[in-house]
Amino acid sequence: MQKEFIGVDIGGSNMKAGKVVNGSVVQSHLVEVDRNDTEEATLDKLFESINKVMTDSVEAIGIGVPAVVDPESGIVYDVQNIPAWTKVALKDLVYQKYKVPVFINNDANCFALGEKYFGKAQAYTNCVALSLGTGLGMGILIDNKLYNGVLCGAGEIGMLPYKNGIMEHYTGSFFFEETYGESAKALFNKALEDDSVALEAFNEYGKHLGEAIKAILYLFAPEMIVLGGSISNAYPFFKDAVMDSLGSFAYQKQLEHFKIETSDLVDSPILGAAALCL
Repeated sequence: MQKEFIGVDIGGSNMKAGKVVNGSVVQSHLVEVDRNDTEEATLDKLFESINKVMTDSVEAIGIGVPAVVDPESGIVYDVQNIPAWTKVALKDLVYQKYKVPVFINNDANCFALGEKYFGKAQAYTNCVALSLGTGLGMGILIDNKLYNGVLCGAGEIGMLPYKNGIMEHYTGSFFFEETYGESAKALFNKALEDDSVALEAFNEYGKHLGEAIKAILYLFAPEMIVLGGSISNAYPFFKDAVMDSLGSFAYQKQLEHFKIETSDLVDSPILGAAALCL
């Protein structure tokens, strides 16, 4: 029989639950989130999204949360963009509701795990998944296993000091808005039309991301880094700048055994959350 799981992606503006069968999302439901909602109101929205895809054949539920997470107890702390969720026993609350096993982890870790089971990381033993979006998220796979660290805190490369702030300020969507006054999406559309300012924006972005990737290479020496998140769609516009940055990497021989790829998973956050059940 085919195993059926539910994966839930908790974002800053919405929650999306999907039923996953054999590595494909066969049904999904999205609910909008208001950052001013109470803890109870937000939980009700979570249950609403799950209810829409829940059936008796579902064997487990995986949830990806943009927060500090204790995967054993299933408690989440200080969820980004949901201020009311300062400490929520999410695993127990969801289990009490649905009576199936529940697995909770950081959303960047879920992205890495989804790539391991369903995407570009399947062929590699040691790799890193970088989520390029509002911030810079990172999931780490070592010897085919997800490395969480304490409270899923491993991989917070976006918080490293860099220039006049932290790495995330230069490798997340903040960079485009603060430096060029436009969103990454708007600049991407302009880059498609060969707009010189947009092309320069992504070139500059690639230089900063290249510095982050060099740090990852020095720390973990992965075989591959897979890029995901909305900004990864623009990779053709900043690929050359990333590669130029890697020109100053001290161990050039290592780069012969290293690749950068972009994710091609559809509904990657849901698949990643469902992969927790595996």
